[in-house]
Amino acid sequence: MATSLKNLSTTTLKGSKQNKKFTIALVVADWNEAITYSMRDAAIDYLKQHGIKAQQIICKAVPGTFELPLAAQWMAENKKVDAVIAIGCVIQGETRHFDFICDACANGITEVGLKTGKPIIFGVLTTNNLKQAQERAGGKHGNKGIEAAETALKMLLLRSELDQK
Repeated sequence: MATSLKNLSTTTLKGSKQNKKFTIALVVADWNEAITYSMRDAAIDYLKQHGIKAQQIICKAVPGTFELPLAAQWMAENKKVDAVIAIGCVIQGETRHFDFICDACANGITEVGLKTGKPIIFGVLTTNNLKQAQERAGGKHGNKGIEAAETALKMLLLRSELDQK
């Protein structure tokens, strides 16, 4: 496994004056909340460290990962929201439920981004077990919430750059 050798949440993105104009929404699944709330908190901290003010961060909870795409769409429909970070965690169980939820969520989030033209960031862990989720929500592999927040900022900066051309 490629991720077993490093912490993926290291970043070199610097704060930007442009960041101050962005409003970013987070939709966070309550299911597996010890994992998802850790990712949420890390994402919010990262955004604040990079110039996003607390009042420019909208955070709403949904029951589970399956509900993330619709909540992301509702957030993206808000003209004030520039990007949406969807945070969830699905842990493999004994049934195929895992496959259906992961597939529906990934496809739904992709569809919302393409439909709205706004960055809709996939901050969803799809792990084989709780230990793997913990390792990616503040453990030895970093925190996926940081990676999702960084991705949102990078996509918004790219959009701003392209709009200036």
